[in-house]
Amino acid sequence: MTRYAHPEVTAVVLAAGHGTRMNSDLAKVLHPMAGQPLLARVLEALERLGVGRVLVVVGHQRERVRAAFADREIEWVVQDPQRGTGHAVMMAAPALEDFRGTLLVVCGDTPLLRASTLHALLAGHAASRAAITVLSMRLPDPAGYGRILRKGRLEIEVPGPIEGIVEHRDATPEQRAIDEVNSGIYAFSYPELSTVLAQLTAHNAQGEYYLTDTVTLLGRAGRTTAVVCAPDHRELLGINTVDQLAEAERIHRELAGGGEGRG
Repeated sequence: MTRYAHPEVTAVVLAAGHGTRMNSDLAKVLHPMAGQPLLARVLEALERLGVGRVLVVVGHQRERVRAAFADREIEWVVQDPQRGTGHAVMMAAPALEDFRGTLLVVCGDTPLLRASTLHALLAGHAASRAAITVLSMRLPDPAGYGRILRKGRLEIEVPGPIEGIVEHRDATPEQRAIDEVNSGIYAFSYPELSTVLAQLTAHNAQGEYYLTDTVTLLGRAGRTTAVVCAPDHRELLGINTVDQLAEAERIHRELAGGGEGRG
């Protein structure tokens, strides 16, 4: 199993959500998949990636989540109330006050995530010298996902500039035909991200601060914005329902049976 070394990278794991659609009193990231909590599998991917620090943003049942991972080297960040992905990173800002490296933002409910894909994201981010690089994926049915708006007509397999991310409900019919979508995973140059975090607003129906808005803000500031497309959308499956958890279990068995591992 391949291991990488990215000591200059700090990872922020978003794990504060309620997971209400799981119909359970257990915090979503503590639901087991193949014998391990969802969050444990994400943390294992980060360990293989070899990041320098790991910050986990918790909110719902935070003491229960912290107790489940008391033996790990984790810096805990509290988000209460939970007001979106941008707000979660804002809550981590005090712990990143002197940080000058790359910030990797991942979701705590993506148990099939591979270190190799995160490594490719970081390599693309470094090659393009971007302020933000979005990890995207191509879906057979992209309904409900934010569409990736690229600049020009570029091959999706290589890093390329991104113009923005449009949510499904706001997309035009032409934009809804795009099958490349946002995974919710990002690499940032943190010094540049920190300059626009304070500009995020919650002027939307959900009253939340969206990290996706940083793409537009950084672009307007003249910073380079990029996107890298994951080779297999299945590993970026987020768990929001019991059915999705069962699907992740099935995919895990399929990948394990094919000898693909979790590299």
